[in-house]
Amino acid sequence: MQIVLGLGNPGPRYEDTRHNIGFILVDYLASRAQVDWVPSARDHSHVAEIDWSGQSVLLAKPQTYMNRSGRAVKALCTRYEVEPSSVLVVYDDFLIDFGRLRLRRRGSDGGHNGLASVLEELASQDLPRLRLGIGQPPQGTDIIDYVLAPFSGGKGVEELVQRGVAALDLYFAEGVEAAMNRFNGVP
Repeated sequence: MQIVLGLGNPGPRYEDTRHNIGFILVDYLASRAQVDWVPSARDHSHVAEIDWSGQSVLLAKPQTYMNRSGRAVKALCTRYEVEPSSVLVVYDDFLIDFGRLRLRRRGSDGGHNGLASVLEELASQDLPRLRLGIGQPPQGTDIIDYVLAPFSGGKGVEELVQRGVAALDLYFAEGVEAAMNRFNGVP
């Protein structure tokens, strides 16, 4: 089994914010597969199991808030006996231009508190990740205010999610190298 972990914050206040693009993408995947989210208190997450290119994939949305996402993923990895290298984390990155993607096999948290929590709890940097570019805040805008604000245009967000899904389709069909080569940095 593999896990696709979308990072975000639970609740209607954060629903359509830039920081929740990880949730938005996994919500799209669940809808595409016509599966419902199931609350799992013991995993501190909402989960949905899908078949993806013949593989069993667990979609997960931690309900612990972004900065404590590691608690949820650790519970999921323990329960489903999944190694960190089989957890793909999807999250926002304001250091990447809006609409661009960056898929990596492993690495540091890059200053993202949600990913930092995941890496710390799993005691590993060997987690693949898909960073979705949300663009930089306008000059003079606080970063926290920017990432916790809703997206301003719907079409661009849909295109970003579609590109993220296409990258994951290739990731599951042909592997991380093929997906990186095709999608990294290409608008």
